[in-house]
Amino acid sequence: MSALFNFHSFLTVVLLGICTCTYVKMHFPALLEQRTGFRGFFWKAARAGERLSPWVAVGCLTMGVSIIFF
Repeated sequence: MSALFNFHSFLTVVLLGICTCTYVKMHFPALLEQRTGFRGFFWKAARAGERLSPWVAVGCLTMGVSIIFF
């Protein structure tokens, strides 16, 4: 199944995308300066990772546990 039809896979892709964008913004801030257009989507994902970092961390931990055990 693709990530669009499987909620577990979709959640994995979204969480990994947020974490990756946040990491890139922290190490290479010039790549995510543009707030509009296609790169604006990645800026928004990085912003969500910065502002909601405890919740994103809990989501990643839960995702990791569910992948390992289920």
